[in-house]
Amino acid sequence: MALFDPYTLRGLALANRIVVSPMCQYSADEGRATDWHLAHWAQMLQSGAALLFVEATAVTPEGRITHGCLGLYDDDCARALAGVLARARKLAPAMPVALQLAHAGRKASCAVPWDGGKPLRGPRAWATLAPSGVAFDAGYPVPRALDAARLAVIRDGFADAARRAGDAGIDALEVHMAHGYLLHEFLSPLSNVRGDAYGGTRERRMRFPLEVFDAVRAAFRADRPVGVRVSATDWVDGGWTLDDTIALARELAARGCAFIDVSSAGLSPAQRVDSRPGLHVPFARAIRVETGLATIAVGLITEPAQADAIVANGDADLVALARGLLWNPRWPWHAAQALGGAVGVPPQYRRGVPRGR
Repeated sequence: MALFDPYTLRGLALANRIVVSPMCQYSADEGRATDWHLAHWAQMLQSGAALLFVEATAVTPEGRITHGCLGLYDDDCARALAGVLARARKLAPAMPVALQLAHAGRKASCAVPWDGGKPLRGPRAWATLAPSGVAFDAGYPVPRALDAARLAVIRDGFADAARRAGDAGIDALEVHMAHGYLLHEFLSPLSNVRGDAYGGTRERRMRFPLEVFDAVRAAFRADRPVGVRVSATDWVDGGWTLDDTIALARELAARGCAFIDVSSAGLSPAQRVDSRPGLHVPFARAIRVETGLATIAVGLITEPAQADAIVANGDADLVALARGLLWNPRWPWHAAQALGGAVGVPPQYRRGVPRGR
């Protein structure tokens, strides 16, 4: 029953190995958290998981995927986040809360998914930014290639957002380097065709993402964990690979990275993903073995026994669920029932816990 063993992540005590993965809600008001976030966070804080990740949170306004994306780029955003989170925590058992810092790069300025998710047109659209002037796909605008001054603005935006997160009571941070967003765009040779110190060799392509990590790590509490979400592979010939990810993870480990949250894909519409249950588990295991870093496995993990085996076999230290918890916010309760574990249940709900099983 490894899934319900406690774990400590850089001084942060976790009651079990289940993580609520960051899930965009597209329900913010100009970057500010709303009542939707209150309901969503309170529900996830009652789930019985050990750690809640707040969704991808933009570090600059143009770093949002949509107008509905959460932000932490000014004091209004910070006040809203802190206020809503404090209210949610009053409604739910104590659970550490992490936050994912992100910039959408060339995949920004889009409609929310239920309105089609395509690039915006007209006055509500904004110019997108990327390592190079290479569009994500047909129908997407060609982004503006970032110059040195704008790189500094974005790097400082990550650091400022990290400070605001700490002030808001966030317990851990995750830097988003996955799913085809800005920092992943720097890593992959498919999207980074720069000829300066931030492009070309793998080491140069890693340079800006590592500078961002350093800035975030320096701006956040030293006794709390900062980790990274990665796409372990682009699933495209000539793109970013698992070997590249292991090299990146080694560099991150040397800089004080506490964990690697292992996903994949998102960089190119040409991707051919081997979609199967636990598809990222082998990647998480390889990174864990090669670097010694704690890893989080995510992706088509649906059954309690499956999640338990991932931890028990040493494939990953933690297991994250996203869509599964949207569908069944009590998944950890049910997993504990199935595996003989225990989770905190609000006293108002305890009468609903099945007895004698």
